[in-house]
Amino acid sequence: MTLVAEPVVETPETRRWPYMRPKDAATLIVIDRSCATPKVLMGKRHAGHKFMPGKFVFPGGRLEPGDRRMVAAGALHDIDERRLAAQVVRPSGGLGRALALAAIRETFEETGLLIGDASYGAPESAPAGVWEAFCAHGVFPALEPLHFISRAITPPNRPKRFDTRFFAVDADAIAKRIDGVVGADSELTELVWIPLPEAPTLDLPPITHTVLKELERRIEAGFGRHLPVWRRAKLNGKWLTTEL
Repeated sequence: MTLVAEPVVETPETRRWPYMRPKDAATLIVIDRSCATPKVLMGKRHAGHKFMPGKFVFPGGRLEPGDRRMVAAGALHDIDERRLAAQVVRPSGGLGRALALAAIRETFEETGLLIGDASYGAPESAPAGVWEAFCAHGVFPALEPLHFISRAITPPNRPKRFDTRFFAVDADAIAKRIDGVVGADSELTELVWIPLPEAPTLDLPPITHTVLKELERRIEAGFGRHLPVWRRAKLNGKWLTTEL
């Protein structure tokens, strides 16, 4: 199924980068469904950032080489693996797994939350950098709790473009919390657990509004993995939404 949205008006400013290819990226939406009204975790980006300064976002970022080599507990659900490989030019067998790990790593790096399983102890080895710091806390990143729920590609003619996969996970998958990660001089200056219906009142990027609506519909429908996942991309000046 394909839905066509209204065209977006281009300007000379947005036509300065006609050949910028989108980079693979991943985002993780942490949901607390323990109350009658679910809450979602949002972080406020530092005002000094060139990309979406001061906006409230989900933690996330681009895929890094170490994400392909990191060990993990469990595996993604088969239906999520298939959808993550759909509509990808020359997809590798481990792309979906690497994207899910990127979402977990970025969440740890930006919020201090470790999504995983502490019952195994620490992995014996990890790629240098953030994954080493993650493993130092005795947690294996866990893939099974993650749900792949959406995908969006930044329009052409932008200075930064991302092919972002949005994952969601229940808050009970948080194995450990590290304090002091969020603050005035950090990438995220504030973290809030906000009731899902109230989240659109924050200062959000347009795609975040769209994904929040989609998340709310999924929760109301039971949050099953069989529910459709949509890919949003711009083609010939029009936004296209296709089912993966």
